[in-house]
Order: sequence, then structure tokens, then C-alpha cells
Amino acid sequence: MIPFLNLKGPYLELKEKVDEAVARVLASGWYIGGSEVEQFESDYASYCGVRYCIGVANGLDALHLGLRALGVGAGDEVIVPSNTYIATWLAISHCGATPVPVEPDERTYNIDPARIEQAITDKTRVILPVHLYGQPADLDPILTIARRHGLFVLEDAAQAHGARYKERRIGAHGDAVAWSFYPGKNLGSIGDGGAVTTNCPKIADAVRILRNYGSREKYLNERQGFNSRLDPLQAAILGVKLAHLDEWNARRCAAAEFYRRGLAASDLVLPHVPDWAEPAWHLYVVRHPHRDTLQNRLTACGVGTLIHYPVPPHLQEAYREFNKARGAFPIAERLAEEVLSLPMGPHLREEEQRTVIDYANSLSF
Repeated sequence: MIPFLNLKGPYLELKEKVDEAVARVLASGWYIGGSEVEQFESDYASYCGVRYCIGVANGLDALHLGLRALGVGAGDEVIVPSNTYIATWLAISHCGATPVPVEPDERTYNIDPARIEQAITDKTRVILPVHLYGQPADLDPILTIARRHGLFVLEDAAQAHGARYKERRIGAHGDAVAWSFYPGKNLGSIGDGGAVTTNCPKIADAVRILRNYGSREKYLNERQGFNSRLDPLQAAILGVKLAHLDEWNARRCAAAEFYRRGLAASDLVLPHVPDWAEPAWHLYVVRHPHRDTLQNRLTACGVGTLIHYPVPPHLQEAYREFNKARGAFPIAERLAEEVLSLPMGPHLREEEQRTVIDYANSLSF
């Protein structure tokens, strides 16, 4: 069996350092906030090339509190990709605002900047691009549109730790960036975790207050906030892993190139990478019109795969009131029917990849 993702690998590689970090936190007696969280926030901000990093409980909270910090509330609209994980939409809904879907560029699967402007109304407050699968969205035209219309840009970088757009790391091209440290991410904790990065002191301050019951001073509450804090145990482990993130991403990049060469003659649609993009290769996503048959045959061969994502948000039961029938967003729907994620990760062995490639090339439809 070739697993889709080896979650034990990162721990086993760094076992001594991770165990030491865990023991340090347990012995400290400080389990909420404190120096471990502050150190990781400082280190991750430096890594991303930004002034501020604010740790929160998870990636959904990072999006939600990021939007709240930008002033998004009831009656507002936020432009969002039609194909993304539902968390991106949920964060908007949790603010009382309305997601306004925009179709992707079918080559990159990221939001198509050419389609954004026609979706803007007088209720639009934020454009929320997603760096899907670890590939940067085309930010320059998005930022140009946002400035022209007086809008904020909040980036969803839950899958893009270490990715670069035009040689600059994702972290603060827009007004703020939301991150997830879910265990399967390129930089993953051993539970949930998230963060918001920004160069704006007002946004950073707002997120800090919102994550802590709306309070900067104990028992004095300025806003109706939330309980969403990155805990010291996760922060300490993330700090250990952060030092290895670039090396692990380089392994992912090598694996992506190995797939590209090995699958070049197959009938799969392989990832398209623009010249200006340096993906983090969180996922290696191929397409095939007979995706389900392909997945079933690979499963029978012992190859683990996943679908990211089988049902676009507008067709989910959670958004039934959205009243968008099948056919409303045909590109997102077509992608949902065709995409398949192959095994990927820094601990994927070359012999495992070679087996995946051999099986994929041998299948006929």
C-alpha cells in the first residue's frame, strides 16, 4: 500500500527535537499563550517576510477573524473562488456576509482575475483569492482591481506555506493572509492551528483582540470576540518544523518534477505552473474525464489517492439557500468531476512514486 500522505514521517525525522519541545512546554506549566506562541509568531512572520503573525486555533478561524478584522459584517459581499474547500466560504458566512463566487482559470484552478471585476457590487468589501493546492493565485491583477475599487484582499494560504509569487514568499501581498497548520499541511501541527499574517498594525491588533474574547487586557472587553488561540504545544512543534520547511518543500518540488517527467506521455492533465509561480506542492493534482474509474483502479493497485474536492461549495447542502443549481458554475463543477490528488509529501519515496507512475501509465480507458 502506498499511502496518500505519510504523517508519521515528519515526526520520525525530527523525533528528538519534537519530543524535547513537547517536554519543555509540559514542564513550563504555561499552556495558553506565552513565550512559545510569541516565539513562533515572530519566527513565522520573519519567514514570510512580514511584520506580524497572530496565531489562532485553526485555519477557518484565521479566515473568519481576518475578515472580521477587515470590518466584514452582515450585508457585505466577499468575492471568493467557486472551486475551493468549503471553509473559505464558511468564514464569510460566519461574518453574516455573502460569498460571491467567481470561476477559476481552468489551467491553474485558481480564481480568474479577468472574471472578478464583473462580480463587484456596491456591497463588495473583500476579494478572497485562494492559493489552491499550494499554487499561488495571480495576485498582481487582483490587487490592481482591489485598489481601483477600494477593496481589501485577504489571501487563503492554507495550502501554500513557503510558496512564492514572483520570487516573493506568500505572506502579505494583500492586506492579510490566513494560514492553516492542520497536520497534513506543508507546515503542520499535531492538531489544529492557524495564523494570520499582515504588515498592517491595525489589522494585527484587531485579530489579537478578536482571538481573545475581544480583550487585550483581562476582564476588559473592547469587542464581542471569540476564543481562538494557538496553544503553546502546537507552537513549539511548529517552531521545530519551520526550520525544515524549505527542505521539505524542495523534496515536494522534486517529487512534482518526477511526476511531470514520468506522466508526460499519459492521458492525464498535469498541473500547469505559470512562469511567475513557485508552488509549495501541497498537492499534486491531475485530471481525467474518467476520474472515478482511474481512482478505483489505483486503489485496487494499492495506491492511495484523494479528491480535492468532489463537491463545489455552491452544490453543498450547507448552501442550499444559495439557490444555485448544477450548471451555475460549470468550470468548478467540471473540475470537481475530474481532479484527483496523487500521493505527495516530503517523505514520499522515489520507488513509491515510480510505482504510482507505472500503474497510471498502464491503465487504459
